[in-house]
Amino acid sequence: MINFIETEIMAEQAMTTNATPSDTELREEFRLVQSRLNSILKGKPEVVERVLVCLLARGHLLLEDKPGLGKTTLAKALATAIGGSFSRAQCTPDLLPGDITGFSIFNQRNHEFEFHKGPVFADVLLADEINRATPRTQSALLEAMAERQVTVDAECHQLSEQFFVMATQNPIDQHGTYPLPEAQLDRFAMKLSVGYPARLDELGMLKSATSIKNKDLNQGSSILSEGSLLKAQEAVEAVYVDECIQNYLLDFGDLSRNHPRIHLGLSPRGLLIWQRTCQALAFLRDRDFVTPDDVQEAAEPVLSVRLGVEHSNSTVIVHELTESVEVPGGFD
Repeated sequence: MINFIETEIMAEQAMTTNATPSDTELREEFRLVQSRLNSILKGKPEVVERVLVCLLARGHLLLEDKPGLGKTTLAKALATAIGGSFSRAQCTPDLLPGDITGFSIFNQRNHEFEFHKGPVFADVLLADEINRATPRTQSALLEAMAERQVTVDAECHQLSEQFFVMATQNPIDQHGTYPLPEAQLDRFAMKLSVGYPARLDELGMLKSATSIKNKDLNQGSSILSEGSLLKAQEAVEAVYVDECIQNYLLDFGDLSRNHPRIHLGLSPRGLLIWQRTCQALAFLRDRDFVTPDDVQEAAEPVLSVRLGVEHSNSTVIVHELTESVEVPGGFD
């Protein structure tokens, strides 16, 4: 009798351990991730939320801003919080494609080639100053970002299922840079700028500087349980998108392709990415359906990376588009 009871208890514990987390539990875990990142990148809750939206949408992120604003710190903290590995590629003109993807070395002991993995074999990759790498090296990221795999010496190597690229570039110092081509830009889901912190946040940073150590970012505990990120990404894809919302997105696409100041309109891939970011935004905000507000809020970070306009004009153009397209009703 005792053995039977013990068996029942063990079976119940196993079921609890292997149980799939509910959407509510997943959202709670991501709220904790959001809270930790907000405590590290102070005064930038919108940036933190959009980074998580990009991650949940299975996208990649381009951070365009000046040096020293916390981009590297944010990437490291994100990798730690989601329980993932982190790697960094400092892009320079002499960086080779193999320095990104990895390369094969002949082992004289066993007379075989051994593959040495590059920095893309991590969960979170920070491609720092990506526009300083040559086009040949930049293109090495294309397959990795699109397919989550790399091909080296005719052999295909799979990357992490939760592979996430955060690339940075400095919009001010363009000397000796190689601007990203449209094909590369369209691989990114969003473009964000961190911006300078508010005075009070900067004051708090100065006061706490003596107690903050680099190891706090690298050795912190993971918040997400194993498999939670992939489950959350699946839950995001299940968020309902009404046909009127999809037609709303298509109206934006049509208008962007015929706008006199946009020389490169939205691609079908861009529209798919926009829809996924809207689903991710709804998921983070405890909704299982997308609203026009989600579309409008995701517009600037999604469109600014892929519309063929000057950086200084992107905000104005996006505002023009959102003002010109009729908003579907019935979501109040």
